Amino acid sequence: MQDGNASAVSAGEKISGSREKGLNRVLEILEFLHTTQRAIGIGDLAKGVNAPRSTTYTLVRSLVDAGLLEMESDGNRVYFGKKLYLYGMDYVRGNDLLRRGRQEVDNLSRETGETSELCMLQSGRYTIVHASPGTRPFRISSATGLQIPLPWTASGRLLLAGLEKAEIEDMVSDDDLVLPDGRKLRLDDFVADIAKARITGYCVTSGLVDAYTKCLAAPVFSAPGKVEATMCLVVPIDTSEERTGELIGLLRNRAAKLSTVA
Repeated sequence: MQDGNASAVSAGEKISGSREKGLNRVLEILEFLHTTQRAIGIGDLAKGVNAPRSTTYTLVRSLVDAGLLEMESDGNRVYFGKKLYLYGMDYVRGNDLLRRGRQEVDNLSRETGETSELCMLQSGRYTIVHASPGTRPFRISSATGLQIPLPWTASGRLLLAGLEKAEIEDMVSDDDLVLPDGRKLRLDDFVADIAKARITGYCVTSGLVDAYTKCLAAPVFSAPGKVEATMCLVVPIDTSEERTGELIGLLRNRAAKLSTVA
């Protein structure tokens, strides 16, 4: 009798383990598609998530049937489906900070003529959750959903402001410290920037992501000392100090309105 019970438990564990592995594969597929930002063939998708092609095809077919993924018109490539978009809109409607933050970002962009963003921490990356382009004739690279390493941004220095040095070191890889132009930031300098941003209540970085822009950011708090998000403006690097000061004042005012604590 005990052997029968042991066998049943063992079988149950195998089923549970198989389901967990399948769920992890699904999450890996969704994350890979999010990272690549384009439709991709099943073979390339299988390589990207390091899974057998047959397993990937089966999972993709199930996700397509559920409306979470869609096949492109050529029938060879797959990408996110409409149902995920609808789920995302449900999240926007249900998240008070994001709902109000989107409106503040749009208003700030119209008022200043500059590219404005609402940013949060997601999977150890600075993530733009909403962006509104400015009115300048050139377009600054800024898109909702874009994720880049924390050391490249002003917002990253604020989003980590409540963490200890060891926690910051765990979240930042050696590759994260290498800027797009090949320069490498010192981790100690990045940690010092975070400490300074925490004291000043805002952050300004110049020429990190590219040589033509600087980023101004202010924190949005969900609890004392807890930075939940940032509001930021991406402006030309030659913006005057006077104008930069005015924009920082606006940012801090709008970020304070979004904060649930002073």
